[in-house]
Amino acid sequence: MSDVLKGNQTINWYPGHMTKARRMMEEDIKLIDLLIELVDARIPLSSRNPDIDKLARNKSRLILVNKCDLADEKITKEWLAYFKQQGFYAVMVNSKSGEGVKTINNVVKEACKEKIERDRKKGIKNRPVRAMVAGIPNVGKSTFINSYAKRACTKTGNKPGVTKGKQWIKLSNTLELLDTPGILWPKFEDANVGRRLAFIGSINDNIINMTELSLELLQFLKKEYPGVLNARYGIEEKDDMVGMLREIAANRKFLMKGNELNLDKAAMTLFDEFRSGKIGRITLERLPDES
Repeated sequence: MSDVLKGNQTINWYPGHMTKARRMMEEDIKLIDLLIELVDARIPLSSRNPDIDKLARNKSRLILVNKCDLADEKITKEWLAYFKQQGFYAVMVNSKSGEGVKTINNVVKEACKEKIERDRKKGIKNRPVRAMVAGIPNVGKSTFINSYAKRACTKTGNKPGVTKGKQWIKLSNTLELLDTPGILWPKFEDANVGRRLAFIGSINDNIINMTELSLELLQFLKKEYPGVLNARYGIEEKDDMVGMLREIAANRKFLMKGNELNLDKAAMTLFDEFRSGKIGRITLERLPDES
């Protein structure tokens, strides 16, 4: 089961539909020419499902670094170069605004040029490239497909698990996309991966102690992006994370009965505003140390 730290507890979130979705992908992978994998620009490596590499052996690969508008631009460019060095085609996109989406057609043609050439030699004309779109929950697959197709083909939402089954979408005479549900993997080897996934909302908030988790997000922001918490919430950035959360609650006037500070509401506000980019363009993950 996928696990994230919940205080001293371990939480698991690998619902049954993910097992079913993985089996479905195993069956469908033989039908496709290209696997398009979306990752979240804020956690490019932690948002890559390692099972996808196993499923997509011998297939052309394109990584879309999505939600680039929410991430630190300089670091996103470093990640783009990193993926290209690993042998992937890679494009930086913002599916909501359409930024980067227009460049994908040419990259798909380049990634599948051997397939297209094989078809040409066999006298097969205009057989479409078939591409599977894959990624973890809440990474923006459906938003990307709708943006790419310039029409509403799929249901979208800002919570994990909106796409439940597979769906073929014909974009043109030369390209068909297979949308797939977001899937995690059964066990996180690194607790930091689970924590980052929880930060961006790829794990169901309802199974996590979000108030405890918010203290870790505050600690990260204070260390890596000094000044952003003060700029957004008017609080003193100090080593007391609970004290900072209390200041957020006080400044936003989040009160319960008896004028007690509502730390839970402050925590959820912190996450909402981090996830929507209101705190700033934040990247949670740096490139692996090559040393």
